[in-house]
Amino acid sequence: MRIAIDIRRMYEFGLATYIRNVVRTLGNIDSVNEYFLVGAAARFEQLGALPENFHLLPLQNPEATFATYLEMHRVIASKEVDLIHLPHVSWRPLMTNVPYVVTVHDLLDYMYRARTNNGMRRMLHSYMTRQVMHRAARIFAVSNFTKRDVGRYFNVKPEKIEVVYNALDETFLRGHSTAREQEMVRGRYQVDSPFLLYAGRISPHKNVARIIEAFSALKAELAKEGAFPDLKLIIIGDEVSKNPDIRRAVIRSGMQHDVRFLGYVSIDVLRIFFDMAKVFVFPSLYEGFGLPPLEAMAHGTPVVASNTSALPEVVGNAALLVNPENVFEISRALQRVLTDQCLRERMKAAGIEQAQRFSWEASVRRMLDVYEQVVAEHKKR
Repeated sequence: MRIAIDIRRMYEFGLATYIRNVVRTLGNIDSVNEYFLVGAAARFEQLGALPENFHLLPLQNPEATFATYLEMHRVIASKEVDLIHLPHVSWRPLMTNVPYVVTVHDLLDYMYRARTNNGMRRMLHSYMTRQVMHRAARIFAVSNFTKRDVGRYFNVKPEKIEVVYNALDETFLRGHSTAREQEMVRGRYQVDSPFLLYAGRISPHKNVARIIEAFSALKAELAKEGAFPDLKLIIIGDEVSKNPDIRRAVIRSGMQHDVRFLGYVSIDVLRIFFDMAKVFVFPSLYEGFGLPPLEAMAHGTPVVASNTSALPEVVGNAALLVNPENVFEISRALQRVLTDQCLRERMKAAGIEQAQRFSWEASVRRMLDVYEQVVAEHKKR
């Protein structure tokens, strides 16, 4: 088979992780089929060295423009491919007779962000995306939760949707950080107290304001017991300046000296923070999958997460699940994990085991099976 993979959105952190792992795994397990990677030349270096059956097709126009969209179609058409894999949902239908598969990570644009768009734009976006879904030969959903959402929202038959789970980036599978690495983080980021950790984007559906409120309530309860007087909350993610509500939550709770925003850090540094954190807290209101809790579990860090969307499916019985809209339930769960050493040890062992259940090799082999099915069906027609 000759398969084109669209890598145009490798500038987005989560999508870059997904595309990088899918492509690298294909390179490790498939030396027979030919792959054509289409995107900006600057993105190719993220993929590392690839075998000879992988071909890089750089686009010349600026990313995220209609000119690039047209150029991508011309480039793909010139290679006479048998199949196209879109690793993300695009609202523009493909102008091609070549069958394609599309990966759906979540329906955030339709559950939350769409509320900020005007009615006409929202309707057009929904209609065009529906066309993409219905014209796709198959849809890869990253969880059963996302599969159900796609089926309901876009009226897609369940048999057309394949659940192919995400898995951990290899960076998080290298084992624990060394004492020297942790000392480096303490010095560079001035981290000299025990801390709770949140890592991810800072946007309304991530529920960061309630994390801060729960942390404030937790500090008050711990003070009664004289426990963890120096406990901090570290938040790793986007620039907080883009989200003034978060700063206001810190001021309202009186936690200016105990909540720290570190902005973006590299994956290599993030894995060290996972090792150092007392608890990883992730009470997101909506996740199509939710990799950060799994990354924390791989490092033996106890996790408190939401009991909604795809998170129970991902973390299984290895995390404490809470109602993400109940600040005091989040706070009580954090206190329990902090102070119950037997519970911490059980969660550490269960978390490591849960993280090992997800494998890029298993997921990509399932993708290959679907590629073959789609191409065979197309040739019959």
